Amino acid sequence: MPLRIIVMVKKPVAGYAKTRLIPALGEAGAAALAEHMLQQLVQQLLLLQQEKISQRPPLQIELCVSPDVMDTYWQVFRDKGLQVQQQVDGDLGARMQAAVERALAEGYPALLIGTDCPALDVHLLSQAVDALLQQQTVICPTFDGGYALLGLPSACDAVFNNMPWSTAEVYGLTVQRLADSGLVLHQLPMQHDIDEAADLAFLPAGWLN
Repeated sequence: MPLRIIVMVKKPVAGYAKTRLIPALGEAGAAALAEHMLQQLVQQLLLLQQEKISQRPPLQIELCVSPDVMDTYWQVFRDKGLQVQQQVDGDLGARMQAAVERALAEGYPALLIGTDCPALDVHLLSQAVDALLQQQTVICPTFDGGYALLGLPSACDAVFNNMPWSTAEVYGLTVQRLADSGLVLHQLPMQHDIDEAADLAFLPAGWLN
């Protein structure tokens, strides 16, 4: 079965990316960290793609980007074999839902991830892929009450609509709505997102150098 990994990502430029870290790192520092996190995640995804090379067709990796898919910044990722698509307008739920619906319409179960969780290494990502390939919904909760990863083998609009994004309620509501939809859920170990100054303590050593 084909599978698409979709990375929701903002261009890592000063004043636009990781804005909640600007008080701690400054605009340039927050953007530099966002760039590092994106590059590290792409590295892990390419390793995962190689690990799953026997899968036919191979894993697809897509960056779903904002603000501008035509920005030359994204060309280096295309050169690595990644697809690059434009995020739609709307809140986070609308943007993720559109990306998932596009994948499902093309026959691809969708694994949604962000760039905020350094713990999403090839090992955890491989577990998520394996669960999704077995037609399980998969989620990786985070300590702030959200999630770092969500894999859907079929549509479930309820997890995207009328969700109080960026609150501690997101994970609990998502799990409840998945259960209400009758989907089999595989949960990965809880991890740390890096969103605010207090989260910087959970960065791997050397990431701020």
